Amino acid sequence: MTRHVNKIPGVKRLIDVVHYLRYRAASRFSTSDEYWKKRYQSGGDSGTGSYGPFAEFKAEFLNSFVSEKGVRTVMEFGCGDGNQLRLARYPKYTGLDISRDAIAMCGKLFASDSSKTFLVTEDYAGQTAELALSLDVIYHLVEDAVFDAYMRRLFGSSTRYVIIYSSNTDQQEKLQTFHVRHRKFSDWVAHNQPDWRLTQHIPNKYPYDPISGDGTLADFFVFERK
Repeated sequence: MTRHVNKIPGVKRLIDVVHYLRYRAASRFSTSDEYWKKRYQSGGDSGTGSYGPFAEFKAEFLNSFVSEKGVRTVMEFGCGDGNQLRLARYPKYTGLDISRDAIAMCGKLFASDSSKTFLVTEDYAGQTAELALSLDVIYHLVEDAVFDAYMRRLFGSSTRYVIIYSSNTDQQEKLQTFHVRHRKFSDWVAHNQPDWRLTQHIPNKYPYDPISGDGTLADFFVFERK
């Protein structure tokens, strides 16, 4: 089981490297937003975390949470190519992304599903949902101002819960790629969102192994309005 699980992320990680090299050949890194816009524009996908066992782990927890808490509306900031959403079971969903190409992919993928709506982030106009999601996004926000704006929008959009799936550390990896910056985002929440409290921390089923490169640093963090 473990060997089989680790093979899939390895293949996806290789694909991610290909997209990374393709992007580097096209232009030098400028901003987080531009990196992801150009990645999707060049045919890239949402990365390792949205496929295989990582996607299944996320879907298992999120679907159970939505069902158990009776959540009726979900809003995700950074929906990407929509592959993770294939496994989701949400009554009503709104997905936002900075990339118009990613939104177009999602619109095509779920064209026959009226329960799902997709918007480019710049068109966000203050809509709210009971649950706001951030999955594999925060550690890709390398600029402080971009991170701060994203977090304020994420928490401002929710009426009940915020679930973040990310690393939660200020320690950076030695061989970290240029579009990754790990953050202790829980400190930001404590200082900037006093009306919210952390109620659950769910460790990942596939924790990161620095020797083999398998696994992930991301865990689930559930916040609830006080």
